[in-house]
Amino acid sequence: MMRPRLIAALFAAVAPSFVSTAVGAQQEFAHADTLRGSLTSPQRTWWDVTFYDLHVTIAPSDSSIQGRNEITYRVVEPAREIQIDLQEPLRVDSVVQDERSVPFRKDGNAYFVDVADPPPGSLDAVTVFYHGEPRIAPMPPWDGGFTFSRDGQGRPWIVTTDEGIGPSIWWPLKDTWADEPDSARVAVTVPDPMVHVGNGRLREVIPNGDGTTTWVWAVTNPVNAYALNVNAGSYTHYGDVFQGERGPLTVDYWPLDQNLEKARRQFPQVLTMLRCFEDWFGPYPWYEDGFKLVEVPYPGMEHQSAVTYGNGYANGYGGLDLSGTGLGMEWDYIVVHESAHEWFANNITARDHADMWVHEGFASYAEGVFTECQSGKEAGARYLTGLRRRILNDRPIVGAYGVGDTGSGDMYPKGANMLHTIRQVLDDDVRWRSILRGLNETFWHQVVDGAEVETYMSERAGIDLSGIFEQYLRTTMIPVLEYVVDGSALRYRWTNVVSGFDMPVAVTLSSGGYEVIRPTEEWQTAPLSLPDPSGFRVDPNYYVEIRAAPR
Repeated sequence: MMRPRLIAALFAAVAPSFVSTAVGAQQEFAHADTLRGSLTSPQRTWWDVTFYDLHVTIAPSDSSIQGRNEITYRVVEPAREIQIDLQEPLRVDSVVQDERSVPFRKDGNAYFVDVADPPPGSLDAVTVFYHGEPRIAPMPPWDGGFTFSRDGQGRPWIVTTDEGIGPSIWWPLKDTWADEPDSARVAVTVPDPMVHVGNGRLREVIPNGDGTTTWVWAVTNPVNAYALNVNAGSYTHYGDVFQGERGPLTVDYWPLDQNLEKARRQFPQVLTMLRCFEDWFGPYPWYEDGFKLVEVPYPGMEHQSAVTYGNGYANGYGGLDLSGTGLGMEWDYIVVHESAHEWFANNITARDHADMWVHEGFASYAEGVFTECQSGKEAGARYLTGLRRRILNDRPIVGAYGVGDTGSGDMYPKGANMLHTIRQVLDDDVRWRSILRGLNETFWHQVVDGAEVETYMSERAGIDLSGIFEQYLRTTMIPVLEYVVDGSALRYRWTNVVSGFDMPVAVTLSSGGYEVIRPTEEWQTAPLSLPDPSGFRVDPNYYVEIRAAPR
């Protein structure tokens, strides 16, 4: 979820998308945006993170934290200064390397640390000690940070959210999507009798003898750092096993103890979801780390192998069907959408925030896939086309690179409808499914540029899709099929499109159903044999508009 730019509460009430600036508004970015959003500075490019070993102690009594993070990295090229990110009001106390304190300088939310200069290819590590009162999340998960709340029985309930604002809002790291650790360990100390549920597998529970316990969780796979999180509360646990494409997958549920029976009624959808998504997208990416659903006091997030859930144990999204078709009330939005991110966002991670459509466009499309698994292809299509009522076309989906800009919230409904349109262009569901599965196989556990995804899809489709991506991702224009009926002939062309746009589209040329034509920006002619020319239509599965041209 991204940091909102306007009054995000409006969007939070009706859709899990982000509010963008108005059309034509000039984006302004600060020095701090470049420091965190780019991977061009020499202090960030010479080292590759391999392991985070994070230890955090949380004190609910004064909403403070203290901890350390040992950062293990591989040296790519010689250098002597490393950039570590930690956002105010938290402070770095010291940085230690080889059991010695090393000097550092501060530039806003970035710390530049003098380090040893080992040879390229070798491993080294620094440990960053820090403390403070972390930023309180104004509106999780869209505007993140720490949330110190209480459950229905008045007991402490503490969580973190940080996708847009970055995990450096609560722990020190190389805060970029472009560099994932190969694995991570997170040890969280909380007051008794709180339980902390983290990512991956529970490795150790350590009673400290002072009224606190340390819960140690470990992830054995590459992980995007924003997907590591704190979930501490009065949790209970039960589990299941999913017989998947790679064998038995452990499925663990962590509701608040007061909501155990609600969870048992709602969460059987999880196995149905896993079966559908494995069929369409390929094997669940994290068999070694398991699948968890963890209750939280906000709607939910795609925390890797520990998807968080706060949808009130009810279908829809906060009681709403985002598509307006009624189909969205037949399943739990958070279970479906956030779990889809295990494939698109966690398995395949965008290198830059500007390409966040790779996360949200595909996850929103997955909602239609799940509807199709449940109720058939026509129902899935109807759900997706229903999402168009959420599209604002306020600014392009692809944002500015290198500054943490995520572009328009249209990445959800418009991104999904772009993909649905591409499926129509292919007109080959076997190939379409192979593309979706192939994406997750080809980019398995990888960080990618949006352009890599676009190129892969064109190559596997055997069709140049570049004009479609350019149109829907980088402009706010909806393609318009302009036409003129001239007796028994139809004249047609594309308008409101990027140069060279030639997407085929299915239309009614006769009473026999839809036929495919390939308009360009130049007028073309096709025979028309409709009993009533006013019955000329475009297949509604294509996200385009139709307009009669003036004679």
